[in-house]
Order: sequence, then C-alpha cells, then structure tokens
Amino acid sequence: MSVVEKPRPAPVPTAPREPRITDETGRRVHPGELLLRYVLLLVVLALTVGPFLWQLSTSLKGPTEDIFSSPPGFLPRHPTLHNYARVADTIPVWDYVLNSLKVACANVVTNCVGSALAGYALARLRYRGRGVTTLAFVLAVLVPVEGIVIAQFTTIRELGLNNTLIGVVLPGSIGAMNVLLMRNAFRNLPYEIEEAAFVDGAGAWQRFLRIALPSVKGILAVVAIFAFMGAWDDFLWPLIVLSDPAKFTLTIGLNYLHGTFANDERLVAAGTIIAVAPLLLLFACLQRYFFRGVGEGAVKG
Repeated sequence: MSVVEKPRPAPVPTAPREPRITDETGRRVHPGELLLRYVLLLVVLALTVGPFLWQLSTSLKGPTEDIFSSPPGFLPRHPTLHNYARVADTIPVWDYVLNSLKVACANVVTNCVGSALAGYALARLRYRGRGVTTLAFVLAVLVPVEGIVIAQFTTIRELGLNNTLIGVVLPGSIGAMNVLLMRNAFRNLPYEIEEAAFVDGAGAWQRFLRIALPSVKGILAVVAIFAFMGAWDDFLWPLIVLSDPAKFTLTIGLNYLHGTFANDERLVAAGTIIAVAPLLLLFACLQRYFFRGVGEGAVKG
C-alpha cells in the first residue's frame, strides 16, 4: 500500500522585520529619540572634553604659532614638547609633583582605611547612638569647607603642624561623604553571609576583613579616586597652610606660571596637562572598579 504524499503549500513570503531598538529595560526606542540622545551626548562630550583637548593642543604649539588667531587653529602645525621642558626650567615642577603625590597618596590610604572602618561600624555593628552618628556624618557633608577653614587652620597651628605636609593631609584624611558611601555599600551586602560566619565563630574583625571588605572593592576604588582627586586638585587649603616654597604642592606651584612677569599661555597649558595626567592615569587603572562601585554605593530608596 503506497502512501500518497500531499504537496505542501509554498511558504508565503513575509516582509523583512524592521530591527527593533530597545533600551536596557526592553522598551522600544524611536529612532528620533535615539538620535536626540546621541546629539545630547555629543554636546556634553564637547563641553567636558573640549577644554582639555584645547589645552593639550595649546601645549604642543611652538612659539611661532598664533594661539589667538581667528578662526582658531585646533591642530598644531609643528607639534613640539619644548613647552613642557620650559615648565621644568621655570619652576621646580617635579618637586611640586612629588609633594602632591605624597599628600594625595596619604589621603587615599587614610580615606580608604578610615572610611571602610567607619562605614562598616555604621552599617553592621549595633550600638547605642548609631543613628545620631550617621546623622552627624550627613550634616558634615552639608557644611561648606569655607565655613570651617579658619577653625581648621587654628587647630593645625595649635598642633604645630602649619607649614607641613601633614597639616595639609590631616583635615581631609577621612571624608564624610566617603564614610557614607562605604556605609551604603556595606548595607547592601546580604546579612546571611555574615550570620553564617558568626555561627562558625568569626569575630567582628574577621567578618570585616574576610567577608565584607572583599565584597566592596568597587566602592573602595571610588573612594580612592575621589580622595586622590580631592587632594591633588586642592588649592585653597595648601595655600593657607604652606609658606615654604620647597613644600608647595603642584596646584600652588603652577600659579607661578602666569602673573606679571610670566604670562605665556603655552606654559600654562603645559603645566595644566602635567597636573591632569596623573588623574587620567589613575582613572584608567581603576575605571572597571569605579563603574561597578558606583552601583554598590548607591543610596536605595
């Protein structure tokens, strides 16, 4: 007995589906809206990165090029590194860089250690007055630095630390904002892990060093970047505390590049690039931890 196969109907051709553009939540994004987003991003990029690129271009221009031409020329015709050598000849820039590195590295160590300890105590330990202590840190963030700078200088002078790099480091050794970031990061960790460690006999220090701290490496990178940037870019406080030119930080030393007798925009631009380069290097090394840490330290509603 033979089976007669019925012919299958030919498939109906369908129009090719339009590729869908969706955001991170799966919502469909209209092409016009996507174009608007990219335009806004390009505008923000130009406003933020544009001045830095202009300073970089100015620092590479030779003495024969007109930096005030109209329309301005962005790319240097004959790039040169001579301006950077002139900065070193005008001021002891590398001594200033070393002083700034000492202050910034010390600030990073004290902020990472102190903020981690204080944040863990506020988030995990139970003691009387914990809420009041947290409120004190929040209020400390709201107080402007200019409002307490006189009291800080008086304290540093009474301690005999004025005109020292320790006096520059001490007021910013532990930032209130960094403590709150670490507190929020520790609060986001599940309690079950520490409870299991507590049942196994782990003490507070063991839970902090072996369980909690390795889980918040991302926010530690955020604290390190913020602490380094704050100490490296600070100008007002070192200017108040330091009086010996040999102890000046880079931000104060670069002030000698423009004034009554030295007003070369190429030198100022080269000094600016020298000041910004360590920040770019630090962020390039810690960027993968930085973006992960921003989520770890976010405040939940």
